[in-house]
Amino acid sequence: MLLDVYARGAQRRGIEGGQTGMVTALQRAGSGLNVNLHFHTLVLDGVFTEEPGGALAFHPAPAPSDAKVAAALATIRHRVQRLLVRRGLEPADDATGPADRLADESPVLAGIVGASVQGRVALGSRAGARVRRLGAGRDAAAVTSRGPRQAHLEGFDLHANVWVPANDRAGLERLCRYVLRPPFAQERLRLRSDGRVALELKMAWRDGTRELVFEPLEFLERLAAMTPRPETNLLICHGVLAPRARWRERVVAYGRVLPEPTAAPLAAGPDDAGVKPTPRAWTWAALMLRAFTIDVLACPRCGGRLRLIATLHDPAVIRKILTHVGLGPSGPSPGPAGAATP
Repeated sequence: MLLDVYARGAQRRGIEGGQTGMVTALQRAGSGLNVNLHFHTLVLDGVFTEEPGGALAFHPAPAPSDAKVAAALATIRHRVQRLLVRRGLEPADDATGPADRLADESPVLAGIVGASVQGRVALGSRAGARVRRLGAGRDAAAVTSRGPRQAHLEGFDLHANVWVPANDRAGLERLCRYVLRPPFAQERLRLRSDGRVALELKMAWRDGTRELVFEPLEFLERLAAMTPRPETNLLICHGVLAPRARWRERVVAYGRVLPEPTAAPLAAGPDDAGVKPTPRAWTWAALMLRAFTIDVLACPRCGGRLRLIATLHDPAVIRKILTHVGLGPSGPSPGPAGAATP
């Protein structure tokens, strides 16, 4: 859908053969720990074309108007509804639709997921009841502004007002972290004195709810419902960013500014010259520093920089060195996983 919107828009501006790309993260949970499938999509805000010499050129797209966002949402809703009808899943359709594989494989899990979608409890003494809410009650019918480039239509919402300028790597990283964020922040979760689990909402709901309270079993069933099924891909690339796209490699490298190295080289050759990491690869030390703020190449004694001088694979040599520095094994080897102990 969005691929066509960008391609047609470029064609109207006289740009033929333009292609764009996007990355979609499937989010399975809403703010209330309920199953609420929605999509976070990062879109290249423009199209690429291939020049006669084989080089790629990027053509930025103008900012969409509120009317275009509303039109795009109407088209998305129409296509989703048409797909549901074709598969016999439309609520107004008499067809029962295809068999629910989850209900056949695990009726309990299917019931948990169904209750989560409705905001109700599936297990325990409160089965069928709504999740407890805490907050200052207000009129649920209050109307709030949805802001520019945002549209709402019969349960469908489209927000298209977030934009990151070119070469703003920090801004892009913040946006990616938001797109890939987990269902809830651990800092908002607490165990109450009565043994129940409370989840503080980031923003109060329209009815004034600021906190949700779960029995332990209710909280576990919410986590079970949000857990994706095995082999479910939650990150999908489209267009020129698709895995087999012909332009993918050139698009990823287009206009790229190589970052400054954040850590010392991890390997050294015979002439004691460090091996520089390739432009498209991060060293493990750099990844540890970036993800966990742990500088594994900082010497804990003098604060200097460590460097790799050798890679050891012989278990006997490794045990000898560890024993020499006082880190040898303190007991028998645990053996392979699953081995029985007499």
